[in-house]
Amino acid sequence: MARTDRPERVAVLSLHTSPVAQPGTGDAGGMNVYILQTARQMASRGVEVEIFTRATSSKDAAAFEAAPGVLIRNIAAGPFEGLDKHDLPTQLCAFAAGVLREEARHEPGYYDVIHSHYWLSGQVGWLARDRWRVPLVHTAHTLAAVKNASLAVGDKPESASREIGEKQVVEEADRLTANTIDEAKSLIEVYGADPDKIDVVAPGADLSVFKPGDRARARAALGVDAGEIVVTFVGRIQPLKAPDVLISAAAELHRREPALPLRILIVGGPSGTGLERPDSLIRLAASLGISSLVTFLPPQPPERLAEVYRASDLVAVPSYSESFGLVAIEAQACGTPVVAADVGGLGVAVRGGETGVLVPSHDPLEWATAIGSLLTNDRLRARMATNAPKHAQNFSWEHTADALLDTYQRAAQHFGGVIAQAVDGERPSGEFSPRRPRGVWRLRRQGVKSL
Repeated sequence: MARTDRPERVAVLSLHTSPVAQPGTGDAGGMNVYILQTARQMASRGVEVEIFTRATSSKDAAAFEAAPGVLIRNIAAGPFEGLDKHDLPTQLCAFAAGVLREEARHEPGYYDVIHSHYWLSGQVGWLARDRWRVPLVHTAHTLAAVKNASLAVGDKPESASREIGEKQVVEEADRLTANTIDEAKSLIEVYGADPDKIDVVAPGADLSVFKPGDRARARAALGVDAGEIVVTFVGRIQPLKAPDVLISAAAELHRREPALPLRILIVGGPSGTGLERPDSLIRLAASLGISSLVTFLPPQPPERLAEVYRASDLVAVPSYSESFGLVAIEAQACGTPVVAADVGGLGVAVRGGETGVLVPSHDPLEWATAIGSLLTNDRLRARMATNAPKHAQNFSWEHTADALLDTYQRAAQHFGGVIAQAVDGERPSGEFSPRRPRGVWRLRRQGVKSL
């Protein structure tokens, strides 16, 4: 569809993790992939994207181009290393100052829209929105209240201050995006969001990288025996992602079917509360007597990760909470069925019975049954492997970027309406004072020079 009123430049805020960080360790995960991939897609459509993130090393360049039309700005805010995610609220002022100072170097109206990711960035985006007089779009990615409602055993709940902060951003944003309808319902029911300002925008996968390929070659590259049956976990090693459920299920499956040539791949690094016991999975496998069946790999770059998926017979996503589940889409795009917990967006990412199995609990016994039913049914698994890439084709970053650009337009329309009210002397209580609509490209194209 032809678009004649796109923004010219978008300011993207990602305070707590850089979009170029390696997913699968630290605080880097699906959100990092989302930000960088959608930025690349928008840049390919002629929209310049500047991503503001927090510098985590003195060696970080103040600014660099991550892709043509995509600029990363590293803002100094707090110590470069050793700052826990839960301490980042202490650096909101420093990060906000760096963002505002950058905009002040340019002529008014330099940025057309702000897109904040995660609640910390939303707090800064809210301030920048009022200062720059441009619309704010916010994507939460995860919600504290939803995570707290389904905690893993022994995991720590998200703080009340985060829930309060999220609610503030939900109220202030001109537009919200949710990964799924279920997430949109949570925004409405738990956070009191206005349903009329929510767009459901599904994430995607890089389908040029994640696609079916030669399984034998992939296995040879990873050093996996041709005769082994491989079940893989990909993600951060922390209670929320529940890799322990897979290991416990594997032990039970091995007890039931000792002749099954099982190989469990765990791909990722410790993160969050998982940093408190970085060797917990190794100890768990040893205590269950299956150390010889479990292989640990560090986080992998995209091309190598695609080989991991192709080498696998199944990919397991046993998370306690997922707003979507990019791993599930990436695996299916490579032709690998998925066994996933029936939580959050995983019910959208996986078509139960067609491209994989959705497990209604985190009981290792039930997981052993679900995994075993697929591993011992070659015909069913082959059918799912055929269906999986077809399903994944519905989720691409091209689709995501197009939907975001539509959201930006809606945000501008709403924002322009607020300013029009202000000009007519009907400014709603709590709105900013009337000024030139800096960055509202729809109004600029209509010839509005000043207000």
